[in-house]
Order: sequence, then C-alpha cells, then structure tokens
Amino acid sequence: MYWLVCLPILESEERTWTLLQNKTTYESDYSINFKFAIPELRVGTLDTLMVLSDELVKVNALVESVVNKIRRQLFEMASPGRDDDFQEVSVAGQRPDQYLESFSWDAAKFPPRRPLNETVSAITENVQKLEDDLKVRMSEYNQLKGQVTAAARKQTGSLAVRDLTGLVSEEDAVNTENLLSLFTVVSKHDKAEWLSTYETLSDFVVPRSSKLIYEDNDYALYSVTLFKRVADSFKQAARSKGFQVRDYEFDQEMQSNQSEAAQSLKANADKKRKQLEEWSASAYGEAFSAWIHICAIRLFVESILRYGLPPRFLAALMKPNQKSTARLRKTLGSLFGNSGTSQYFDGDDKGAAGLAGDSEMYPYVSFTISVDG
Repeated sequence: MYWLVCLPILESEERTWTLLQNKTTYESDYSINFKFAIPELRVGTLDTLMVLSDELVKVNALVESVVNKIRRQLFEMASPGRDDDFQEVSVAGQRPDQYLESFSWDAAKFPPRRPLNETVSAITENVQKLEDDLKVRMSEYNQLKGQVTAAARKQTGSLAVRDLTGLVSEEDAVNTENLLSLFTVVSKHDKAEWLSTYETLSDFVVPRSSKLIYEDNDYALYSVTLFKRVADSFKQAARSKGFQVRDYEFDQEMQSNQSEAAQSLKANADKKRKQLEEWSASAYGEAFSAWIHICAIRLFVESILRYGLPPRFLAALMKPNQKSTARLRKTLGSLFGNSGTSQYFDGDDKGAAGLAGDSEMYPYVSFTISVDG
C-alpha cells in the first residue's frame, strides 16, 4: 500500500523534501518516501478543473478495476504449481511497485501540454477498450475450456454414463452375421452374480463369453457374446436383474476421429489460453501505466484546487510502515497543516469529509494506492 501526497512548499521544494525525509523516515521510520515527478501540465480554467476533479474519481475507479481484473485473469491462468506472486506481473519491464516508485511521465504518449480533459478521455477510451477485449478473449477461451471439460467428462465419468469409445477394442466387439457382443455395466457388488447368471438370461448366449473390459471405483464393464436374434430379450432380462446394457457399436474410424478431435480441441484451448495469458500480461502493463498517469493528473488537479496558482507543491509517494500509519498521519498533519484548515483536521486517521471521492481528508492532498489488487 502506498500514499500519493501533495504537500505545500515550505520555503523551498528541497527544504520541504528534506523535512519530510527527516521527520518520517530518518527520525521515526514511519515511511519510505519517493519523489513523484509530475510535469508542468496544462491547467486550464478553475471551472474546468472542478468538473475534471469529479470526473477523475469515476475514471480512477474504472481504470483501477480494469487493472485488477486483468491481473486476476492473468493469475487464474497460471500453470499448476507455479508460484503466482506479485513479482510475476510487470509494467514497462519493471515490477509494478518499482514502476510506481520510479514513475516518470510518458510525454510521448500523453503530451503534458494537451488539455487535461482530452488526456483523461484518451486514457478512459483506451482502458475501456482493454476491458472489452478482455471480455471477448475470456469468452472465447472459456467456451473452448468448457468444451474440453465436457469431452473429458465423457472419458472420465462413471461407467454408467461415460463414452465407451477408447475402452472397447476391436477384439472385444464381435459383430458377424449371427453373433453380436453386448456391453453391460455391473455394480462391483454384483460382479459375482453377473458371472453366475449371464448365461441364463437368454437362450443362445455363448458360454463363458463374458469378459471384463474395464472397471472404475463403482462399476465394471463386461462384454458378452450371443446370437443377434436374442439381443432384445437378453437386454430386457439383464435390466430386470439390475444390469445396465450399454448401446455401443465399435467403429474404428469414429474412434480415431473422436480421439483426434479431442486432441485438436485441447490443443486449440491450450493455444487460446497461451494467447490470453500473453495478452493479459501486456494489457496489465498498459492498464497499470494508464492508471498511474490518471493518479498523477488527479494529484495535480486536487493540488491546484487546494493550493491555488501558480502550482507550488511537492508531490511524493510514501510507503507507510503499516504499524505506524496513525502516527505518520499525525506527523504530516503537524508539519503541513495550516491555520486556514487546521480547525477541520486533527491529523489522525479519522480525517474529515471526503476529498475527490476519497473516504478521508487531510490538511494536504492524499489518497491511497494498492498495487497488488
């Protein structure tokens, strides 16, 4: 967790930075601080900034949510056994925390002298496109993944319902002019009864023709050979005994095609998953960078509205010691509060009414950033 703050200048920017470092880091170990470089952005009119301030609250929430969606999607696709920690995502070749701590405004992508509302609109449009792309790509992948799961279920379910393709070989399936092999699913508890009674379930059953084909935790699959003309009466007698005769006709070509189709489906799903993972990694970096630029604009706008013109403030990124946040707030309040606002702030974590949509307000501009979703 980080705090982005804009502090009023005390005498000079360098003295303000030195004071911040001394009081919050060197003397107390309340936080680690980084200068947060905001270029000379185009201010515009006060009315424009006030409208933009309200809009930025919504834009910030949108962009942050997209960043977290892409990050979650990236980790959900991680290979089993892979350590999916925060270090795996990157922004411009850096970990997100490193990118934030060394943030530099991308002037080529976001010209500083362009009107701020145009820059915000461009970022919003781009991030919304990323979100739309994510939805489409996830839908395509999940559809393929569902097909693979359904195909696998047919091959791994109970013998009572699973496809027998792949279990029955050509040698097991007798099918001549007069003879036919049937395949019966028998509860494991009834195996002995099956073996002792199958020859009597109908006339013209080939003696000792039953063969165990496959068994799972609950059932066994047996073949039995008999004359074709008694197949219907055998099925009826078997069902009356609680045995399930599965309708199955061996087809070598169909079996080969089904196996190839399953392999092709899985290969397509794996390819789509890899493409989605690579896209997510790239999109995460793009969305995260856009988010931090929105944060920088938001910090700039709120600071102008708070401190006035010309821009005169120190922007800093603070990484608080989680055990000392209340004392850090108190210290910042005492250092950077002023007589015009001190009556509304007590410097602790309770704060006053919300600023720019934040739930807390302090005698300096501040809001919180969480880079790990």
